[in-house]
Amino acid sequence: MKYILNRLINQETLTKEEAKSVLVNISSGQYNPSQISSFLTVFMMRNITIDELSGFREALLELCVPVDFSEFNTIDLCGTGGDGKDTFNISTLASFIVAGAGIKVAKHGNYGVSSISGSSNVMENLGVKFSNDEDFLKRCISEANIAILHAPLFHPAMKNVGSIRKELGIKTFFNMLGPMVNPSFPKNQIVGVFSLELARMYAYLYQNTDVNYTILHSLDGYDEISLTGEAKMISKNSEAILNPKSFNLSTLNQEEIKGGTTTEASAKMFLDIISGKGTEAQNQVVLANASLAIATVENCTILEGYHKAEESLKSLKALEKLKKLQQLSR
Repeated sequence: MKYILNRLINQETLTKEEAKSVLVNISSGQYNPSQISSFLTVFMMRNITIDELSGFREALLELCVPVDFSEFNTIDLCGTGGDGKDTFNISTLASFIVAGAGIKVAKHGNYGVSSISGSSNVMENLGVKFSNDEDFLKRCISEANIAILHAPLFHPAMKNVGSIRKELGIKTFFNMLGPMVNPSFPKNQIVGVFSLELARMYAYLYQNTDVNYTILHSLDGYDEISLTGEAKMISKNSEAILNPKSFNLSTLNQEEIKGGTTTEASAKMFLDIISGKGTEAQNQVVLANASLAIATVENCTILEGYHKAEESLKSLKALEKLKKLQQLSR
C-alpha cells in the first residue's frame, strides 16, 4: 500500500487492474485503518478516473453475495448520496410507489454515512427485516413487489471500511459505487448521482452492459430529480434536460424537500407521505422520481409514468406494499 499511496500522492492514477487489486486487498484485511483512510482521502482531493471506478466496481461485484432475481424484471432506484442536501428519503419512497404500480423493485441501500438518515436507517426503524436469504427475498419480491437489499449483508468485503467511512463522515468513492454494485444485478436501474461529471462516467460504464438505465443529476447538485431546477437525464438511447414543466409541475423551494433531523423524524415523514399525508411538494418530488422509473421499465412517456405513480400513492397501493413487507419481516 505504501507504494500505491506514494504514486497517488505524486498525482499518478491507477490502472483498472490495480484499482481492483487494492479493493480486494482491503477486503481481505491486508491494510491497516490509517492506510485505508489515506487511500480514501486521495480520491476526495482529486477526481476518480473511469479505469479506477471500473476496477473498484469489478472487485465489489466479484466479492459480493449474489442474489438470483433473474426470473423477475426488476429495477433499482438508488442514489449515490453525498450531495449534502439532506432531503427526505426520496428514492426509497419512490421505490414503494413503483412497487405499488406493479413493478418489481430490488432496492439496494445502506445506513447514512454523510446524511442523517439513509435508506436502511428508515427501513429498520419501520420494522423491515434485513436478510441475505434468497428464499425470503424472493417471497418479498413475489408478495410485496419489493425486496430491500441492505448493502453490508451482501458486501462482506466492506466490513473493513464501514467504521472508517463513518468516522470520516464525508462522501468517499464508495458513494459513487453504491448504485453500481446491486448484488441482484437488476435489469433496469434509475441512478441518481451528485455531479455531472459522475453522470458522464456512469453513462460510459453502463453503455457497455445489458442494463436498461436512466442516470439523473439535478444541475443544482441533487442526486435525484429535485424539481428545484433543471436536471440532466441520460439513458441508453437519449439525453435530455428535464425541468418541473416536464412533469406539468411548478418549481419547488429547497426547504420544501428537506428531510428529518433524526432517524425517527425521517421515518415519521416517510410514513406520513406513503400514507397520503405528505405535503404537495413532498408528493410531487417523490412522484417525479417514481415516474421516471416506471417510464424506464415500461417504455412509456414521463407523464404516463407520473399518472401511474400518482395512482399508486393516492390509492394507498404503495402503503400496502410497505405493510406487506413489514408483515413478511415479522
